[in-house]
Amino acid sequence: MRALRVGGDALLIEVASGEQAQALHADLLRRRAEGSLSVREIVPAARTVLLDGVTDPARLASELTASDVPTAPPRARDVVELPVRYNGPDLADVAAHWGVGAEEVARIHAATEFTVAFCGFAPGFGYLTGLPPHHDVPRRATPRTAVPPGSVALAGPYTGVYPRSSPGGWQLIGTTDAVLWDHARVPAALLSPGTRVRFVPVTAAPPTSARPA
Repeated sequence: MRALRVGGDALLIEVASGEQAQALHADLLRRRAEGSLSVREIVPAARTVLLDGVTDPARLASELTASDVPTAPPRARDVVELPVRYNGPDLADVAAHWGVGAEEVARIHAATEFTVAFCGFAPGFGYLTGLPPHHDVPRRATPRTAVPPGSVALAGPYTGVYPRSSPGGWQLIGTTDAVLWDHARVPAALLSPGTRVRFVPVTAAPPTSARPA
């Protein structure tokens, strides 16, 4: 681990992999809940965790860098199920990249249990991991100027769902009617780091919101 000072009271902790970042994030959340860590915000990313509002950054940096990266975090109990229609315009391209048929892409994707590694890009957008490395896919050579909300997409090792219309270069394999971001909901984001997610194929009109399994 490497700790970098950010401003007067923040630390950016760098680790070697996304799995280590998820484990560190879970461990820091646990310590804060127990009262052994005093920080205002704990924000994970692909291979970093940002700690904001640190009382003594120098002391905490020394403590963390002298420690081993925590083991994998315990799995969350509940699974959020997202209904999905595998009808995306890039489904055939993903199938060709994987060397399978379009129906097999849907089967593999729906059979995978994902975990939200971190959030970003847009409110409610989670970067979901779970597919094995040989199913990584490149971004589109030419990004779209507008991706419809609810688009289920792949890029690199991640799956994501666009919570609102926006430009994007991910490969679109399906659509969902689940509401990823709702100002009237507490919390507003359906997905947060550590959330377990499954995509449930549907052929009829899916429910308008996701439900915990």
